[in-house]
Amino acid sequence: MNQSTIIQKALDLNFLSKEEGNYLYNQLSLPEIAQLGNSIKMKLHPHQEVGWIVDRNINITNICIGKCKFCNFHRLINQEGTYITTREEYKLKIDELISLGGNQILLQGGMHPKLDIVFYEELFRNLKQDFPTLKLHALGPPEIAHIARVSKLDIATTIHRLVEAGLDSLPGAGAEILVDEVRSYLSPGKCDSDTWLNVMEIAHRQKLTTSATMMFGHIETFENRIDHLIKIRDLQQKSLNHSEGFTAFILWPFQKTNTVLEKLKNIKHQVTTHEYIKMLALSRIMLPNIKNIQASWLTTGIDSGMLSLHAGANDMGSIMIEENVVSAAGSNNSLNKISMINTIEKAGFIPRLRNQRYEFINY
Repeated sequence: MNQSTIIQKALDLNFLSKEEGNYLYNQLSLPEIAQLGNSIKMKLHPHQEVGWIVDRNINITNICIGKCKFCNFHRLINQEGTYITTREEYKLKIDELISLGGNQILLQGGMHPKLDIVFYEELFRNLKQDFPTLKLHALGPPEIAHIARVSKLDIATTIHRLVEAGLDSLPGAGAEILVDEVRSYLSPGKCDSDTWLNVMEIAHRQKLTTSATMMFGHIETFENRIDHLIKIRDLQQKSLNHSEGFTAFILWPFQKTNTVLEKLKNIKHQVTTHEYIKMLALSRIMLPNIKNIQASWLTTGIDSGMLSLHAGANDMGSIMIEENVVSAAGSNNSLNKISMINTIEKAGFIPRLRNQRYEFINY
């Protein structure tokens, strides 16, 4: 392969093949691939502005049939310590969010075997009644597919009814690795890759704002990672014919501490900053049709997040007032509003508060 030809192809925002992506990752040094990722970012975001948001992660329930081997948070319905968040608990949490300047919640939880769409419609309507300006960035494709199955509905009807009840945007949760031989081992209770992609395609047809994710650094191969990126890119290109598709892509490393996956596979490797930055840069290179790439400082550390802004990322995500899943697996990074602003400025960029559509707003 001709290295300069592939690099120019990437700089022209053309799609690289699996082989070309693999070549760049393995042949370019960290500074070289980071520079390429940064150059592509600058074509899409030339003004040195970096977005961030104030929101709160609230878990609807910790009861889940997903049986994800990387999740220490979930419980089966008959286990001790299970809960479903009450309306009063939501009010307390959202009041605190609003006092800190936020108006969006990342609302997720387990795939509860007995909660159908009527439960979620009532929940969303109650939240909108209590907080009319609140934005609900809620659920994820596996949860949508689960709700549809429990409710004996098709995906399109399920999404439509949830939007009517107050759903504002759909996070890219539960993607993990979109390769079924990996996915079926990691998350045996979740939907398969085609279903995840189908939920997102239907959401795009209904003009719903969505994001895409990838969790890596566990049992997947490097080729699996590239396959995942290409599946996301292909769906995005299809969706751009009738919607904005995915507004952002978020890459985050597996957090192994005390997980079932760590024990079953005896996983000793933890994704290094070097590996994370290279993978983030490659994501920026392979996904020229997704405008925003978010730095995953929550799982990789604040210094790594700052480096990400020089390797293809243009967004620092949320100050994340509350987070339970990755923190339960060993991540303990945190930022408040002041430290988020200072971190972005220290990295050499202009911090800009944004909404879930990645539109800048005033403080």
